[in-house]
Amino acid sequence: MTAFPCLFFLTLIVHFLLSCYVSSYSYNDVKVWCNQTPNPQPCEYLLRNNPSHQYKPIKQKSDFFKLSVQLAQERALNGHANTLSLGPKCRNQRETAAWADCVELYEQTIRKLNKTLDSNTKWSQVDTQTWLSTALTNLETCKAGFYELGVEDYVLPLISNNVTKLLSNTLALNKVQYEEEEPSYKDGFPKWVKAGDRKLLQASSAASKANVVVAKDGSGKYTTVSEAVNAAPKSSSGRYVIYVKGGVYNEQVEIRANNIMLVGDGIGRTIITGSKSVGGGATTFRSATVAVVGDGFIAQGITFRNTAGAANHQAVALRSGSDLSVFYRCSFEGYQDTLYVYSDRQFYRECDIYGTVDFIFGNAAVVFQNCNLYCRNPPNKVNTVTAQGRTDPNQNTGISIHNSKVTAASDLEGSVRTYLGRPWQQYSTTVFMKTYLDGLINPQGWMEWSGNFALNTLYYGEYMNTGPGSSTSNRVKWSGYHVITTAAEASKFTVANFISGNSWLPATTVPFTSSL
Repeated sequence: MTAFPCLFFLTLIVHFLLSCYVSSYSYNDVKVWCNQTPNPQPCEYLLRNNPSHQYKPIKQKSDFFKLSVQLAQERALNGHANTLSLGPKCRNQRETAAWADCVELYEQTIRKLNKTLDSNTKWSQVDTQTWLSTALTNLETCKAGFYELGVEDYVLPLISNNVTKLLSNTLALNKVQYEEEEPSYKDGFPKWVKAGDRKLLQASSAASKANVVVAKDGSGKYTTVSEAVNAAPKSSSGRYVIYVKGGVYNEQVEIRANNIMLVGDGIGRTIITGSKSVGGGATTFRSATVAVVGDGFIAQGITFRNTAGAANHQAVALRSGSDLSVFYRCSFEGYQDTLYVYSDRQFYRECDIYGTVDFIFGNAAVVFQNCNLYCRNPPNKVNTVTAQGRTDPNQNTGISIHNSKVTAASDLEGSVRTYLGRPWQQYSTTVFMKTYLDGLINPQGWMEWSGNFALNTLYYGEYMNTGPGSSTSNRVKWSGYHVITTAAEASKFTVANFISGNSWLPATTVPFTSSL
Protein backbone atom coordinates (compact mmCIF):
# COMPACT_ATOMS: atom_id res chain seq x y z
CA MET A 1 0.00 0.00 0.00
CA THR A 2 2.88 2.39 0.62
CA ALA A 3 4.44 1.91 -2.83
CA PHE A 4 1.73 3.86 -4.63
CA PRO A 5 2.17 7.24 -2.91
CA CYS A 6 5.96 6.97 -3.28
CA LEU A 7 5.60 6.29 -6.99
CA PHE A 8 3.06 9.10 -7.27
CA PHE A 9 5.41 11.64 -5.71
CA LEU A 10 8.34 10.36 -7.76
CA THR A 11 6.27 10.90 -10.91
CA LEU A 12 5.45 14.46 -9.78
CA ILE A 13 9.14 15.21 -9.19
CA VAL A 14 10.12 13.87 -12.62
CA HIS A 15 7.32 15.89 -14.21
CA PHE A 16 8.49 19.02 -12.39
CA LEU A 17 12.10 18.55 -13.47
CA LEU A 18 11.04 17.96 -17.07
CA SER A 19 8.85 21.07 -17.00
CA CYS A 20 11.80 23.09 -15.70
CA TYR A 21 13.93 21.76 -18.53
CA VAL A 22 11.26 22.49 -21.14
CA SER A 23 10.72 26.00 -19.80
CA SER A 24 14.42 26.89 -19.86
CA TYR A 25 15.97 29.03 -22.58
CA SER A 26 16.69 27.25 -25.86
CA TYR A 27 20.24 26.33 -26.74
CA ASN A 28 20.28 28.67 -29.75
CA ASP A 29 18.74 31.55 -27.80
CA VAL A 30 21.36 31.27 -25.09
CA LYS A 31 24.22 30.90 -27.56
CA VAL A 32 23.21 33.88 -29.70
CA TRP A 33 22.71 36.31 -26.83
CA CYS A 34 25.59 35.23 -24.57
CA ASN A 35 28.05 35.44 -27.48
CA GLN A 36 27.40 39.19 -27.50
CA THR A 37 29.12 39.51 -24.12
CA PRO A 38 32.82 39.44 -23.20
CA ASN A 39 32.24 36.44 -20.89
CA PRO A 40 29.81 34.05 -22.63
CA GLN A 41 30.64 30.92 -20.59
CA PRO A 42 29.13 31.88 -17.21
CA CYS A 43 26.23 33.52 -19.02
CA GLU A 44 25.42 30.32 -20.94
CA TYR A 45 25.87 28.04 -17.93
CA LEU A 46 23.63 30.06 -15.61
CA LEU A 47 20.86 30.55 -18.16
CA ARG A 48 20.76 26.84 -18.96
CA ASN A 49 21.01 25.61 -15.39
CA ASN A 50 18.88 28.01 -13.39
CA PRO A 51 15.35 26.70 -12.74
CA SER A 52 14.43 29.92 -10.88
CA HIS A 53 14.12 31.77 -14.20
CA GLN A 54 10.72 31.58 -15.84
CA TYR A 55 11.12 31.18 -19.58
CA LYS A 56 10.35 34.34 -21.51
CA PRO A 57 11.55 34.76 -25.10
CA ILE A 58 14.48 37.18 -25.33
CA LYS A 59 13.10 39.47 -28.01
CA GLN A 60 15.45 42.43 -27.78
CA LYS A 61 18.70 43.64 -26.24
CA SER A 62 16.91 45.40 -23.36
CA ASP A 63 15.34 42.07 -22.32
CA PHE A 64 18.72 40.39 -22.35
CA PHE A 65 20.34 43.25 -20.43
CA LYS A 66 17.74 43.05 -17.65
CA LEU A 67 18.15 39.28 -17.52
CA SER A 68 21.95 39.70 -17.29
CA VAL A 69 21.61 42.11 -14.36
CA GLN A 70 19.28 39.63 -12.63
CA LEU A 71 21.88 36.88 -13.07
CA ALA A 72 24.55 39.12 -11.55
CA GLN A 73 22.23 40.01 -8.68
CA GLU A 74 21.48 36.35 -7.92
CA ARG A 75 25.14 35.43 -7.92
CA ALA A 76 25.95 38.46 -5.74
CA LEU A 77 23.33 37.35 -3.19
CA ASN A 78 24.85 33.89 -3.25
CA GLY A 79 28.34 35.34 -2.89
CA HIS A 80 27.27 37.49 0.06
CA ALA A 81 25.72 34.51 1.87
CA ASN A 82 28.81 32.40 1.20
CA THR A 83 31.13 35.17 2.41
CA LEU A 84 29.13 35.62 5.61
CA SER A 85 29.50 31.90 6.35
CA LEU A 86 33.29 32.11 6.05
CA GLY A 87 33.73 34.45 9.02
CA PRO A 88 34.54 31.65 11.51
CA LYS A 89 37.21 30.30 9.14
CA CYS A 90 39.35 33.45 9.44
CA ARG A 91 42.59 32.47 11.16
CA ASN A 92 43.88 35.86 12.29
CA GLN A 93 43.05 39.56 12.63
CA ARG A 94 44.20 40.44 9.11
CA GLU A 95 42.04 37.79 7.48
CA THR A 96 39.11 39.01 9.55
CA ALA A 97 39.74 42.62 8.45
CA ALA A 98 39.76 41.70 4.75
CA TRP A 99 36.74 39.41 5.19
CA ALA A 100 34.72 42.16 6.93
CA ASP A 101 35.38 44.50 3.99
CA CYS A 102 34.07 41.85 1.60
CA VAL A 103 30.84 41.39 3.55
CA GLU A 104 30.13 45.13 3.32
CA LEU A 105 31.23 45.40 -0.31
CA TYR A 106 28.92 42.57 -1.36
CA GLU A 107 26.07 44.38 0.41
CA GLN A 108 26.87 47.60 -1.45
CA THR A 109 27.02 45.72 -4.77
CA ILE A 110 23.59 44.19 -4.12
CA ARG A 111 22.17 47.65 -3.35
CA LYS A 112 23.50 49.03 -6.64
CA LEU A 113 22.03 46.12 -8.60
CA ASN A 114 18.69 46.47 -6.82
CA LYS A 115 18.66 50.14 -7.77
CA THR A 116 19.40 49.29 -11.40
CA LEU A 117 16.52 46.76 -11.48
CA ASP A 118 14.02 48.94 -9.60
CA SER A 119 11.23 49.79 -12.03
CA ASN A 120 10.18 52.69 -9.78
CA THR A 121 13.56 54.39 -10.11
CA LYS A 122 14.01 56.94 -12.86
CA TRP A 123 17.46 56.46 -14.31
CA SER A 124 19.40 57.04 -17.49
CA GLN A 125 21.94 54.86 -19.26
CA VAL A 126 24.66 56.98 -17.64
CA ASP A 127 23.20 56.30 -14.18
CA THR A 128 23.08 52.60 -14.93
CA GLN A 129 26.64 52.49 -16.18
CA THR A 130 27.78 54.37 -13.09
CA TRP A 131 26.06 51.98 -10.68
CA LEU A 132 27.26 48.88 -12.54
CA SER A 133 30.80 50.32 -12.57
CA THR A 134 30.59 50.74 -8.80
CA ALA A 135 29.23 47.21 -8.33
CA LEU A 136 32.28 45.83 -10.13
CA THR A 137 34.67 48.13 -8.25
CA ASN A 138 33.29 46.86 -4.93
CA LEU A 139 34.19 43.25 -5.73
CA GLU A 140 37.64 44.16 -7.04
CA THR A 141 38.22 46.04 -3.78
CA CYS A 142 37.14 42.95 -1.83
CA LYS A 143 39.93 40.95 -3.48
CA ALA A 144 42.49 43.73 -3.12
CA GLY A 145 42.15 43.81 0.67
CA PHE A 146 43.39 40.23 1.04
CA TYR A 147 46.44 40.94 -1.15
CA GLU A 148 47.24 44.18 0.70
CA LEU A 149 47.35 42.38 4.01
CA GLY A 150 49.19 39.35 2.62
CA VAL A 151 46.45 36.83 3.45
CA GLU A 152 45.15 35.87 0.01
CA ASP A 153 45.90 32.14 0.24
CA TYR A 154 43.03 30.74 2.33
CA VAL A 155 39.73 32.66 2.66
CA LEU A 156 39.87 34.55 -0.66
CA PRO A 157 39.65 31.46 -2.94
CA LEU A 158 36.51 30.39 -1.05
CA ILE A 159 34.87 33.75 -1.78
CA SER A 160 35.56 33.78 -5.52
CA ASN A 161 32.68 33.27 -7.97
CA ASN A 162 31.53 34.56 -11.37
CA VAL A 163 29.93 37.84 -10.25
CA THR A 164 32.70 40.03 -11.68
CA LYS A 165 32.41 38.37 -15.10
CA LEU A 166 28.64 38.79 -15.08
CA LEU A 167 28.99 42.46 -14.14
CA SER A 168 31.48 42.92 -16.95
CA ASN A 169 28.82 41.51 -19.29
CA THR A 170 26.22 44.02 -18.09
CA LEU A 171 28.65 46.91 -18.60
CA ALA A 172 29.32 45.82 -22.17
CA LEU A 173 25.59 45.49 -22.93
CA ASN A 174 24.75 48.90 -21.49
CA LYS A 175 27.79 50.71 -22.86
CA VAL A 176 27.00 54.38 -23.22
CA GLN A 177 28.21 56.35 -26.21
CA TYR A 178 28.93 59.77 -24.77
CA GLU A 179 28.07 62.77 -26.85
CA GLU A 180 29.10 66.33 -26.22
CA GLU A 181 26.39 68.28 -24.45
CA GLU A 182 25.70 71.97 -24.59
CA PRO A 183 27.25 73.62 -21.52
CA SER A 184 24.53 74.13 -18.95
CA TYR A 185 25.15 75.46 -15.45
CA LYS A 186 23.92 78.07 -13.03
CA ASP A 187 25.82 80.24 -10.56
CA GLY A 188 29.01 78.42 -11.55
CA PHE A 189 27.79 74.90 -10.65
CA PRO A 190 26.71 71.94 -12.79
CA LYS A 191 22.92 71.58 -13.01
CA TRP A 192 22.80 68.38 -11.00
CA VAL A 193 23.39 70.55 -7.93
CA LYS A 194 19.89 71.38 -6.69
CA ALA A 195 18.79 74.97 -6.16
CA GLY A 196 18.48 74.53 -2.40
CA ASP A 197 22.01 73.14 -2.17
CA ARG A 198 23.35 76.01 -4.25
CA LYS A 199 21.95 78.45 -1.71
CA LEU A 200 23.48 76.49 1.14
CA LEU A 201 26.91 76.67 -0.43
CA GLN A 202 26.80 80.40 -0.99
CA ALA A 203 28.90 82.39 1.47
CA SER A 204 28.07 81.53 5.10
CA SER A 205 24.45 80.44 4.73
CA ALA A 206 25.01 76.74 5.39
CA ALA A 207 26.09 77.01 9.03
CA SER A 208 23.14 79.26 9.90
CA LYS A 209 20.71 76.70 8.46
CA ALA A 210 22.22 73.67 10.17
CA ASN A 211 19.94 70.98 11.57
CA VAL A 212 22.46 70.23 14.32
CA VAL A 213 25.73 71.68 15.61
CA VAL A 214 28.88 69.78 16.63
CA ALA A 215 31.28 71.57 18.98
CA LYS A 216 34.26 70.35 21.00
CA ASP A 217 33.46 72.84 23.79
CA GLY A 218 29.96 71.50 24.38
CA SER A 219 28.16 74.51 22.89
CA GLY A 220 26.47 72.33 20.26
CA LYS A 221 24.13 69.35 20.48
CA TYR A 222 27.03 66.92 19.93
CA THR A 223 30.74 66.94 20.79
CA THR A 224 31.81 64.48 18.07
CA VAL A 225 31.10 64.32 14.35
CA SER A 226 30.26 60.60 14.56
CA GLU A 227 27.47 61.22 17.09
CA ALA A 228 25.83 63.77 14.80
CA VAL A 229 26.23 61.61 11.70
CA ASN A 230 24.85 58.50 13.40
CA ALA A 231 21.81 60.41 14.68
CA ALA A 232 20.93 61.81 11.22
CA PRO A 233 17.80 60.49 9.44
CA LYS A 234 18.66 57.27 7.63
CA SER A 235 16.65 58.24 4.55
CA SER A 236 15.64 61.76 3.64
CA SER A 237 14.90 63.43 0.33
CA GLY A 238 15.82 66.80 1.85
CA ARG A 239 19.24 68.10 2.81
CA TYR A 240 20.38 67.41 6.41
CA VAL A 241 23.04 69.93 7.45
CA ILE A 242 25.57 69.25 10.21
CA TYR A 243 27.62 72.29 11.23
CA VAL A 244 30.98 71.30 12.72
CA LYS A 245 32.49 74.21 14.64
CA GLY A 246 36.21 74.90 14.53
CA GLY A 247 38.38 72.38 16.38
CA VAL A 248 40.34 69.17 15.95
CA TYR A 249 38.10 66.08 15.96
CA ASN A 250 40.20 62.94 16.38
CA GLU A 251 37.84 60.19 15.25
CA GLN A 252 36.98 57.85 12.42
CA VAL A 253 33.68 58.78 10.78
CA GLU A 254 31.46 56.74 8.46
CA ILE A 255 28.54 58.50 6.75
CA ARG A 256 25.86 56.07 5.51
CA ALA A 257 22.75 58.26 5.27
CA ASN A 258 21.91 60.07 2.02
CA ASN A 259 21.88 63.85 1.52
CA ILE A 260 24.15 64.73 4.44
CA MET A 261 26.09 68.01 4.37
CA LEU A 262 29.05 68.67 6.65
CA VAL A 263 29.96 72.35 6.86
CA GLY A 264 32.91 73.58 8.88
CA ASP A 265 34.54 76.90 9.73
CA GLY A 266 37.10 76.56 6.93
CA ILE A 267 40.28 74.78 5.90
CA GLY A 268 42.64 74.43 8.86
CA ARG A 269 39.95 75.46 11.35
CA THR A 270 37.57 72.49 11.34
CA ILE A 271 39.77 69.37 11.18
CA ILE A 272 38.73 65.72 11.26
CA THR A 273 41.79 63.56 11.79
CA GLY A 274 42.73 59.89 12.18
CA SER A 275 45.73 57.60 11.79
CA LYS A 276 44.67 54.19 10.47
CA SER A 277 46.82 52.62 7.75
CA VAL A 278 47.78 49.44 5.95
CA GLY A 279 51.04 49.52 7.90
CA GLY A 280 48.93 49.50 11.05
CA GLY A 281 46.87 46.47 9.97
CA ALA A 282 43.86 48.07 8.23
CA THR A 283 42.97 47.62 4.57
CA THR A 284 43.26 50.73 2.41
CA PHE A 285 39.46 50.75 2.20
CA ARG A 286 39.10 50.74 5.99
CA SER A 287 41.94 53.17 6.74
CA ALA A 288 39.88 56.26 5.82
CA THR A 289 39.51 58.89 8.52
CA VAL A 290 36.16 59.82 6.95
CA ALA A 291 34.30 57.37 4.69
CA VAL A 292 31.18 58.43 2.80
CA VAL A 293 28.76 55.77 1.57
CA GLY A 294 25.43 57.63 1.40
CA ASP A 295 24.62 59.38 -1.88
CA GLY A 296 24.36 63.13 -2.39
CA PHE A 297 26.99 64.04 0.22
CA ILE A 298 28.36 67.61 0.40
CA ALA A 299 31.30 68.92 2.43
CA GLN A 300 32.37 72.54 2.74
CA GLY A 301 35.12 74.22 4.74
CA ILE A 302 36.62 71.12 6.37
CA THR A 303 40.11 69.60 6.55
CA PHE A 304 40.22 65.79 6.31
CA ARG A 305 43.51 64.41 7.62
CA ASN A 306 45.36 61.13 8.11
CA THR A 307 48.45 61.37 10.32
CA ALA A 308 49.75 57.79 9.95
CA GLY A 309 52.75 59.20 8.06
CA ALA A 310 54.63 58.10 4.96
CA ALA A 311 56.25 55.09 6.68
CA ASN A 312 52.87 53.38 7.18
CA HIS A 313 52.12 53.24 3.44
CA GLN A 314 48.44 53.49 2.39
CA ALA A 315 46.59 55.79 4.79
CA VAL A 316 43.41 57.47 3.52
CA ALA A 317 42.15 60.84 4.74
CA LEU A 318 38.81 60.59 2.93
CA ARG A 319 37.06 57.86 0.94
CA SER A 320 33.99 58.77 -1.09
CA GLY A 321 31.68 56.20 -2.63
CA SER A 322 28.85 58.75 -2.64
CA ASP A 323 27.12 59.24 -5.98
CA LEU A 324 26.66 62.91 -6.91
CA SER A 325 28.92 64.09 -4.08
CA VAL A 326 30.50 67.54 -3.86
CA PHE A 327 33.52 68.85 -1.93
CA TYR A 328 33.89 72.62 -1.85
CA ARG A 329 36.79 74.52 -0.29
CA CYS A 330 38.01 71.47 1.62
CA SER A 331 41.51 70.14 2.31
CA PHE A 332 42.75 66.55 2.22
CA GLU A 333 46.04 65.87 3.99
CA GLY A 334 48.08 62.68 4.01
CA TYR A 335 50.97 60.94 2.27
CA GLN A 336 50.32 57.74 0.31
CA ASP A 337 46.70 57.33 -0.88
CA THR A 338 45.40 60.54 0.69
CA LEU A 339 42.16 60.92 -1.25
CA TYR A 340 40.27 57.76 -2.24
CA VAL A 341 37.84 58.79 -4.99
CA TYR A 342 36.39 55.33 -4.63
CA SER A 343 33.35 55.17 -6.94
CA ASP A 344 30.34 56.91 -8.54
CA ARG A 345 30.23 60.59 -9.63
CA GLN A 346 32.13 63.22 -7.65
CA PHE A 347 33.06 66.90 -7.98
CA TYR A 348 35.81 68.84 -6.16
CA ARG A 349 36.05 72.63 -6.36
CA GLU A 350 38.68 74.94 -4.83
CA CYS A 351 40.10 72.12 -2.71
CA ASP A 352 43.68 71.44 -1.53
CA ILE A 353 45.05 67.88 -1.77
CA TYR A 354 48.40 66.97 -0.17
CA GLY A 355 50.31 63.73 -0.64
CA THR A 356 53.16 61.68 -2.05
CA VAL A 357 52.42 58.32 -3.71
CA ASP A 358 49.14 57.89 -5.66
CA PHE A 359 47.62 60.57 -3.49
CA ILE A 360 44.50 60.87 -5.65
CA PHE A 361 43.34 57.35 -6.51
CA GLY A 362 40.25 55.22 -7.03
CA ASN A 363 37.64 54.35 -9.63
CA ALA A 364 35.10 57.17 -9.52
CA ALA A 365 34.09 59.41 -12.39
CA VAL A 366 35.52 62.56 -10.83
CA VAL A 367 36.33 66.12 -11.85
CA PHE A 368 38.66 68.44 -9.93
CA GLN A 369 38.29 72.14 -10.77
CA ASN A 370 40.31 75.09 -9.48
CA CYS A 371 42.08 72.80 -7.00
CA ASN A 372 45.62 72.85 -5.61
CA LEU A 373 47.53 69.57 -5.70
CA TYR A 374 50.52 69.74 -3.36
CA CYS A 375 53.33 67.16 -3.64
CA ARG A 376 54.97 66.40 -0.30
CA ASN A 377 58.36 64.96 0.54
CA PRO A 378 58.28 61.16 -0.08
CA PRO A 379 60.53 58.56 1.60
CA ASN A 380 61.62 57.01 -1.71
CA LYS A 381 62.10 60.30 -3.62
CA VAL A 382 59.30 59.51 -6.09
CA ASN A 383 55.85 61.12 -6.17
CA THR A 384 52.86 60.06 -8.27
CA VAL A 385 49.87 62.39 -8.22
CA THR A 386 47.21 59.93 -9.46
CA ALA A 387 46.52 56.19 -9.70
CA GLN A 388 43.22 55.58 -11.43
CA GLY A 389 41.52 52.20 -10.98
CA ARG A 390 39.39 51.34 -14.03
CA THR A 391 39.44 47.54 -14.40
CA ASP A 392 36.96 47.15 -17.25
CA PRO A 393 37.02 48.92 -20.64
CA ASN A 394 33.30 49.67 -20.39
CA GLN A 395 33.31 51.38 -17.00
CA ASN A 396 32.61 55.12 -17.27
CA THR A 397 35.20 56.10 -14.69
CA GLY A 398 38.31 58.27 -14.64
CA ILE A 399 40.05 61.29 -13.08
CA SER A 400 39.74 64.68 -14.78
CA ILE A 401 41.85 67.55 -13.42
CA HIS A 402 40.76 70.88 -14.90
CA ASN A 403 42.00 74.43 -14.40
CA SER A 404 44.02 73.46 -11.33
CA LYS A 405 47.63 73.65 -10.08
CA VAL A 406 50.24 70.97 -9.32
CA THR A 407 53.02 72.41 -7.17
CA ALA A 408 55.39 71.48 -4.33
CA ALA A 409 54.26 71.50 -0.71
CA SER A 410 56.41 73.44 1.74
CA ASP A 411 58.13 70.25 2.99
CA LEU A 412 59.28 69.01 -0.44
CA GLU A 413 63.07 68.96 -0.45
CA GLY A 414 65.88 67.87 -2.75
CA SER A 415 65.59 65.93 -5.98
CA VAL A 416 62.19 64.23 -6.12
CA ARG A 417 60.90 62.65 -9.32
CA THR A 418 57.25 63.62 -9.60
CA TYR A 419 54.83 62.12 -12.14
CA LEU A 420 51.25 62.96 -13.07
CA GLY A 421 50.16 59.36 -12.59
CA ARG A 422 50.75 55.65 -12.99
CA PRO A 423 48.32 52.92 -14.10
CA TRP A 424 47.03 51.13 -11.04
CA GLN A 425 44.63 49.09 -13.19
CA GLN A 426 44.54 47.98 -16.83
CA TYR A 427 42.25 50.71 -18.18
CA SER A 428 43.48 53.58 -16.02
CA THR A 429 42.00 56.85 -17.31
CA THR A 430 43.30 60.29 -16.30
CA VAL A 431 43.49 63.72 -17.97
CA PHE A 432 45.02 67.05 -17.01
CA MET A 433 43.40 70.00 -18.81
CA LYS A 434 44.30 73.70 -18.65
CA THR A 435 46.22 73.02 -15.45
CA TYR A 436 49.42 74.68 -14.21
CA LEU A 437 52.22 72.11 -13.86
CA ASP A 438 55.23 73.32 -11.89
CA GLY A 439 58.82 72.42 -12.71
CA LEU A 440 58.83 69.47 -10.29
CA ILE A 441 57.01 67.34 -12.94
CA ASN A 442 59.41 64.89 -14.57
CA PRO A 443 59.73 65.54 -18.35
CA GLN A 444 58.37 62.03 -19.06
CA GLY A 445 55.20 63.07 -17.28
CA TRP A 446 53.91 59.60 -16.43
CA MET A 447 55.35 56.53 -14.70
CA GLU A 448 54.99 52.76 -15.27
CA TRP A 449 53.25 50.67 -12.64
CA SER A 450 55.01 47.41 -13.47
CA GLY A 451 56.92 47.00 -16.72
CA ASN A 452 54.60 47.14 -19.73
CA PHE A 453 51.43 46.63 -17.70
CA ALA A 454 48.49 48.68 -19.10
CA LEU A 455 50.63 50.94 -21.30
CA ASN A 456 48.54 50.10 -24.37
CA THR A 457 45.14 49.93 -22.67
CA LEU A 458 45.25 53.02 -20.44
CA TYR A 459 44.10 56.51 -21.49
CA TYR A 460 46.30 59.35 -20.26
CA GLY A 461 45.77 62.78 -21.77
CA GLU A 462 47.04 66.35 -21.50
CA TYR A 463 45.30 69.39 -22.96
CA MET A 464 46.52 73.00 -22.98
CA ASN A 465 48.40 72.83 -19.69
CA THR A 466 50.77 75.62 -18.66
CA GLY A 467 53.84 76.07 -16.47
CA PRO A 468 57.44 74.82 -16.57
CA GLY A 469 56.39 71.17 -16.23
CA SER A 470 53.78 71.25 -19.00
CA SER A 471 55.96 70.62 -22.08
CA THR A 472 54.95 67.38 -23.82
CA SER A 473 58.02 67.15 -26.07
CA ASN A 474 59.72 64.50 -23.89
CA ARG A 475 56.64 62.70 -22.63
CA VAL A 476 56.29 58.88 -22.61
CA LYS A 477 55.72 57.19 -25.98
CA TRP A 478 53.06 54.72 -24.82
CA SER A 479 50.20 54.10 -27.24
CA GLY A 480 47.75 54.89 -24.43
CA TYR A 481 49.19 58.38 -23.87
CA HIS A 482 47.65 61.28 -25.80
CA VAL A 483 48.52 64.89 -26.31
CA ILE A 484 44.97 66.12 -26.81
CA THR A 485 44.85 68.64 -29.66
CA THR A 486 41.13 69.22 -30.18
CA ALA A 487 38.46 70.70 -27.96
CA ALA A 488 36.11 67.93 -29.08
CA GLU A 489 38.35 65.25 -27.55
CA ALA A 490 39.02 67.28 -24.38
CA SER A 491 35.29 67.95 -23.92
CA LYS A 492 34.70 64.27 -23.17
CA PHE A 493 36.30 64.93 -19.78
CA THR A 494 34.44 68.10 -18.79
CA VAL A 495 31.88 68.42 -16.01
CA ALA A 496 29.03 68.35 -18.55
CA ASN A 497 30.09 65.18 -20.28
CA PHE A 498 32.22 63.18 -17.88
CA ILE A 499 30.07 63.34 -14.75
CA SER A 500 26.78 64.57 -16.32
CA GLY A 501 27.27 67.56 -14.08
CA ASN A 502 24.72 69.80 -15.73
CA SER A 503 21.94 67.58 -14.42
CA TRP A 504 22.90 67.58 -10.73
CA LEU A 505 25.56 70.10 -9.70
CA PRO A 506 23.49 73.32 -9.94
CA ALA A 507 21.39 72.22 -6.96
CA THR A 508 24.44 72.30 -4.66
CA THR A 509 25.33 75.92 -5.47
CA VAL A 510 29.00 74.95 -5.72
CA PRO A 511 30.44 76.95 -8.62
CA PHE A 512 31.65 74.92 -11.60
CA THR A 513 32.68 75.27 -15.21
CA SER A 514 30.56 73.02 -17.37
CA SER A 515 32.70 73.08 -20.51
CA LEU A 516 36.37 73.71 -21.26
